[in-house]
Amino acid sequence: MVRDRSGSGNARLNWTRAWSNLLSMNVSITDAKAQLTELVRRAEAGEDVVLTRHGHPAVRLTPVPAVTDKERRWARIEEICKAAAAKATPGPCAARSQDFLFDDNGMPG
Repeated sequence: MVRDRSGSGNARLNWTRAWSNLLSMNVSITDAKAQLTELVRRAEAGEDVVLTRHGHPAVRLTPVPAVTDKERRWARIEEICKAAAAKATPGPCAARSQDFLFDDNGMPG
């Protein structure tokens, strides 16, 4: 269990923080600056690392899943292309994109 250090003078128990400590590693952001490499290694190894600010969870370090084989990589690229195509808005035709720079006689205008 973790004692509440809110400055109230009471030795109250903070059950939420105690439960959180059992499930993950909580490190203050100030302390994390000095040991960031080690915290990243632990997160990559699967350990749950939570950075706290003033005793409250602020950020969770999680590993980025590695794409190992070509098929999965191409599948991910296709997903991104489909998502981008769905968000794309039609614009002017590229063949006519510079027409506004010239007048009817082909001179800059």
